Amino acid sequence: MSRLHLFDMDGTLIRGSAAAVEISRQLGLEREIGELERAFAAGELTPPRFAALACELWQDLTEEKIDAAFGNAPWLEGIREVWSEIRARGERCAVISLSPSFFVERLLDWGADAAHGSRWPAVPFRDPVDPAGILDAAAKVRITDGLCAAYGLTRADCVAYGDSMSDARLFAAVPVSVAVNADHHVRDIAVHAYAGNDLREAFALVDAD
Repeated sequence: MSRLHLFDMDGTLIRGSAAAVEISRQLGLEREIGELERAFAAGELTPPRFAALACELWQDLTEEKIDAAFGNAPWLEGIREVWSEIRARGERCAVISLSPSFFVERLLDWGADAAHGSRWPAVPFRDPVDPAGILDAAAKVRITDGLCAAYGLTRADCVAYGDSMSDARLFAAVPVSVAVNADHHVRDIAVHAYAGNDLREAFALVDAD
């Protein structure tokens, strides 16, 4: 039986941080992004509004700054090894994140079969954010269905890995889920729960089924 492994990024593959935080750190805007992150977590900002405000903050963003943010992010250990093992078994792995696609898609070089993020304007920003391109929690399920169709699989063949409320809908839609360093929104509904710094250990919980 083939499987599709679906990974959230912020808070899951990146432990205790997010793409927006790491990008803002490179620009010296940690306080400002912290305020936006708190408002978003409290439900005061929609994903498109968060993206629009972050885009305004990041007027000095360059590809070099994105590379630095990606390279310095606190990634879990063992990501490439897990994805290599998944693919060696003839299974698939994908990343679905609300974060900008220009950050998420860098994970293709680490061995992900697919990487989906929100569509932002090209860097350096000259155009406004298009709300239609910004993903939300429901989009994770929709993208999963598209990947399943492309790979000849169904939701029954999926395993989801996530950490927060944005993953709850996907956890409810697939039979196997792993809460990774998660809050109660998904930890309480997940099949498995993992706290630690190594994706290989989280993957082993699924492998033991």
